[in-house]
Amino acid sequence: MSEARLRDELCRVARSLHARGYVHGTTGNLSARLHDGFLITATDACLGDLEPAALVRVDGAGHAPAGAGRPSKTLALHRRIYAAAAEAGCIVHTHSRALVGLSFAIPADEDRDDFLPPITPYFVMKVGHVPLLAYGRPGDPAVADRVAAAIAEAERRGVPIRAVMLARLGPNVWAGTPAAAMARLEELEETARLWLAADPKPAPLSALQLDELRRHFGARW
Repeated sequence: MSEARLRDELCRVARSLHARGYVHGTTGNLSARLHDGFLITATDACLGDLEPAALVRVDGAGHAPAGAGRPSKTLALHRRIYAAAAEAGCIVHTHSRALVGLSFAIPADEDRDDFLPPITPYFVMKVGHVPLLAYGRPGDPAVADRVAAAIAEAERRGVPIRAVMLARLGPNVWAGTPAAAMARLEELEETARLWLAADPKPAPLSALQLDELRRHFGARW
């Protein structure tokens, strides 16, 4: 995909997410990998009216040319994800209501291997394991280090992850393209909505059912 098309596609995805309430105000950010750097939303950009020219182009070291605007404060996190996850071509970060709300039930300083249990086959197939990482301030380089460590640990265990949940802040989801990253984010948020709405809470899929999803669809669980 050319850089011009990628800029257009990032803006399409950003506006769609904003229009449907996955982000609000100037929250959330997106980025995409280029052969020699990255495109990323500017600090305090509103995804609802994002224009292609407003995306900031940074080089492989994260430097933007003079006058290009300030890249998102989460640039360090995005760069670490790209370095750690070879399949990541686009990263979407939102403050999705159900996911953030669900994190309120867990102590803010607590890490968990799985933020959500495997309650639907499409969550297992399309998203997979989503570690919860304890709260850190937005833009803190230490958060980027912890996300990179979670990706490396998942690789070591043979179940690569495609998303992480930052406590009280929101998910970071990645995929090969902006459209695929948006679809993955949607599946993750919908699973959180289902979990919050269910009373009583559903049992997770059984070991046999999970194994069937691995064998038939290559699910990462």
